[in-house]
Amino acid sequence: VQLQASGGGLVQPGGSLRLSCTASGSVLSSDVMGWYRQAPGKERELVARIGVGSSTNYGDSVKGRFTISRDNAKNTMALQMNSLKPEDTALYYCYARLRRSDGLHDYWGQGTQVTVSS
Repeated sequence: VQLQASGGGLVQPGGSLRLSCTASGSVLSSDVMGWYRQAPGKERELVARIGVGSSTNYGDSVKGRFTISRDNAKNTMALQMNSLKPEDTALYYCYARLRRSDGLHDYWGQGTQVTVSS
């Protein structure tokens, strides 16, 4: 099973980016999914999380600017990031609790870099 994140890059302040995360392999279904980020010298923090029924939680610093969504049929997740700020610069990791034939397991993607700079 693999969790593949994509969509990072360099964007100017005020710009937008869309991150995607796809689970592949022997996955029966996905449970909770989410995005975390880690900036240099800082701890990893929650960006956004989405449940199976699409209930969502957001970190305080991104509320109103970021939107998380998912497609349960495809085991994919996306993060639409608008009004980006320099302080959003970080390595973004996708996370998913996935159901395999032997139960639920936690997975992390490899990280995708988001840099907000003029």
